[in-house]
Amino acid sequence: MSTTPITPRWQRALAILRPSHRHTAFTATLLLMGSAMASRVIGLVKTKYIAYLLGKTAAADAFNAAFMLPDMIAYFLVGGAASITFVTMLTRYRDAGREAEGERSMSVILTTMTLVLGLAIVAAEFLAPLYVRLMLDGFESDPAKAALCAHLTRILLPAQLFFLAGGVFAAVLLVRKQFGVQAITPLVYNCGIIFGGVLLYRHLGSSGLAVGAVAGAFLGPFLLNAIWAHRVGMRYRPILDWSDRGLHEWVRMSIPLMLGVSLVSADSWIISKFASHTGGAVSLLTYAKQLFTAPVALGQAAGAASLPFLASLYGKGRSEGNGAPFARAVNASVSRILAFSILLSAFMIAMALPMVDVLLRGGAFHRADSGTMAVYFGIFSLSLCLWSAQAIYARAFYAAGNTLTPMIAGTIVTVVSLPVYWVFYRSTGPAGLAIASDIGILIQTITLAVLLHRNRMVPMSGLEYMELLRSLFAGIVGYAGLMALQHFLPHSPGRLFELGVLVLATFVWIGISALALEITGSALPDQLLSRFRKTRPDAAA
Repeated sequence: MSTTPITPRWQRALAILRPSHRHTAFTATLLLMGSAMASRVIGLVKTKYIAYLLGKTAAADAFNAAFMLPDMIAYFLVGGAASITFVTMLTRYRDAGREAEGERSMSVILTTMTLVLGLAIVAAEFLAPLYVRLMLDGFESDPAKAALCAHLTRILLPAQLFFLAGGVFAAVLLVRKQFGVQAITPLVYNCGIIFGGVLLYRHLGSSGLAVGAVAGAFLGPFLLNAIWAHRVGMRYRPILDWSDRGLHEWVRMSIPLMLGVSLVSADSWIISKFASHTGGAVSLLTYAKQLFTAPVALGQAAGAASLPFLASLYGKGRSEGNGAPFARAVNASVSRILAFSILLSAFMIAMALPMVDVLLRGGAFHRADSGTMAVYFGIFSLSLCLWSAQAIYARAFYAAGNTLTPMIAGTIVTVVSLPVYWVFYRSTGPAGLAIASDIGILIQTITLAVLLHRNRMVPMSGLEYMELLRSLFAGIVGYAGLMALQHFLPHSPGRLFELGVLVLATFVWIGISALALEITGSALPDQLLSRFRKTRPDAAA
């Protein structure tokens, strides 16, 4: 009688962390959410370090704005498609047993886009000063700030080549349901910026941070993905073949992403353009957005993890004439991320000032800066659930191979939102830009949901509305409890005292939220706990 050895629970848990581990949708989401949060912790350390060194000075504004042109070039020439469209395309090749053809097409596409992006980067190196004058016209009142921004932009531009190649290699791993490397690369990138500052700031100033960003992009997103893609059998060969069918398919899927403008990306560009007219506003709004995007990473991680699984579900549904599993998967993901985000928003809004002060105050970043930034952070936090939901809705379209519809919708939303940013900035100042950002992402999320519904892909009736109402009630009660707690506690600007308040507030928020959910009969706590209990890493392999 043979017996199967029982693998210890701790070994099964550690198996999830192996880069070669083959994941289920849940373990992939769990891993990428954990990684995203770890990356955001490192990202917060990075933000803290930059704020400590630069505060809201002209150098800080120049450094934070210097990422705009590199991001815009990559967005319009690659369209975010390196990972998104490749996952969908390679999934089809793999499911059809045509992996060799897919690998050759990958080589053709990567070679072609490296050439195109490389030429664009060379042109941008020369045109960086002109770009700063046109897009960040508020910097013109400080020629030294404008010149520094152009200089930092030139340093950062080559990093986009590493992001492009790394995104392609990452897609090779994602279609094999291997998410371990994706959990590590953001950590390496953020650490690159930190070490760039530690090692080079004394000699190069803010340029050292920019050099660190390029080094982090090479070591993390590019090198790690390249090594592990090679280990699973991917062989890249430089090939230029304009007649390749895979290249034609990729261009067809990617052009909408290249031509359109999504508010998800354009939001930061628009904010920086208007904020450039107010000294220090670019930096404070950027810091607030970076702090806010730590929990947003949950929705982004869920979206990234779900893409290959949604692509498989959609393909299977089309072949079998049954799209219900795809629709249920999207609605379930959106409902849960919305419910949790609503609860978290309540905590972030109520505790905005102590959070910002504890995390960032020090060095060149002062208490008054914390107060101003806390306002921006609290306003951004209102839209947490929307940023999380739209990430999943967008990937539902990408999983179906439809990039045209979200492109058109995103472009229209962005154009419609521009006057909103202008009006609110003129009437309210930099805080108005955060308000306009919330309004824009609300329009974006609703638009994507309606379009999925109208295209008979994901019916809006499938959302768990009662569960969302319970979460909203729990969020309101939790917010009221936290505000009452702060009202009765003594006020002190000391960071140790504020840290204690945050720790106490966390337990109060968890207790009040859990009690409110329990009273209203919410299934959310049991769902989360049951999913964790049922996770079996060895069974997911």
